Amino acid sequence: MADLRLVVGLGNPGARYKCTRHNVGFRLIELLASEDCRWKDFSGLGRTARQGDLILAQPLTYMNESGRCVCALKNFYKIAPEEMLICFDDVALPLGRLRLRASGSSGGQKGMQSIIDGLGTLEIPRLRIGVGPQPPGWDSTDFVLNRFSAQEEKKIHDVLDEAAAAVKTVQTGGLEAAMNRFNSAP
Repeated sequence: MADLRLVVGLGNPGARYKCTRHNVGFRLIELLASEDCRWKDFSGLGRTARQGDLILAQPLTYMNESGRCVCALKNFYKIAPEEMLICFDDVALPLGRLRLRASGSSGGQKGMQSIIDGLGTLEIPRLRIGVGPQPPGWDSTDFVLNRFSAQEEKKIHDVLDEAAAAVKTVQTGGLEAAMNRFNSAP
């Protein structure tokens, strides 16, 4: 993997979505940003902050249109897909599990699919953050737009700390080192 230059956390803008399962990507980016980071509007498509040499981004286009922001960031900063890490929720993983991958399909996650479609490649590193399992009979949209229970909310804080450590490992040691350390964790 090339050097990590851009970390994108997927989510939906607005207070209505703030603590939903779908916004764990946004929450991770906020955790990674130091208190002295200055957030800037990015062409009305999202917001960015610098953390040293790393660009942190939150698309504000709503989840299903995330590719518009990521493509604009790629073109503006001249960043190759392999220099990115896209962080998002995954209902197929149990709450607390992390999965790093160098490439692959979206797994049904519409924000990631928008990015794959926009960039025209499956070769996009990603960090999937488990928010499942989705209960039987629940609609996927209803489930991801639902808030965590009080017990789950306590757990998600630890999960996000672990996800932040995974991002830092990608930045300092590379994707493979991070995969070896964090993909085997229970």
